[in-house]
Amino acid sequence: MRLAGNDIVDLQLAAKESNWMRKGYLQKICSEKEQMLIEESKQPNQLVWLFWSMKEAAYKVHSRKTGQRIYAPASLETTIQTLNPGYSTGFVSVENCIYHTQSKLNGEMIHSLAAPKQSLLKEIEVIISFHQNGIYPDYACTNPHSVSHHGVYLALIYL
Repeated sequence: MRLAGNDIVDLQLAAKESNWMRKGYLQKICSEKEQMLIEESKQPNQLVWLFWSMKEAAYKVHSRKTGQRIYAPASLETTIQTLNPGYSTGFVSVENCIYHTQSKLNGEMIHSLAAPKQSLLKEIEVIISFHQNGIYPDYACTNPHSVSHHGVYLALIYL
C-alpha cells in the first residue's frame, strides 16, 4: 500500500494563535536538538513551523501504517537535509521508521509532504487552495489521499 501524508500551516494564523515562545511550549513539540537549532536560527518562527509541518505530515503516514493514533511531537525527530528559500527536504524518524519529507515555504504558509520512500514524493499530486473566508469546498468526491487545512489554506494530495 502506498502511503503519504501532508500538512499545511497558515503562518499568519499560527502567529495569532500559537505563542511558541511561551515557557514549555517548545519542550512539548521539539526534541532538544530541534530546540537548539531554533534557538540558533536567523528565522526561528519559520523553523518552528517547518518542524511542526514535517512532523504532522509524517504522523499522518505513521498512524495509517501502524494503526496507532498517539501523537507525541517531541518524540518525532526531524532532520533537515536541504533548506533553501522556498523549499526544504529532510526526514522524520518515528520509532524505527523513517519518513522522507519535502516542504514548500513562503512568507504566508508552509506545506509539507511525507512518505516512507523518497521516490514516492515525486508521484504525489498536490493541490493547495486559498479560501479567504475559511470555508472550504466539498472535496470528498475527489477522493484525496490526505487532507490538511489551516486558516485560509486547504491542501489535498493524490496518489
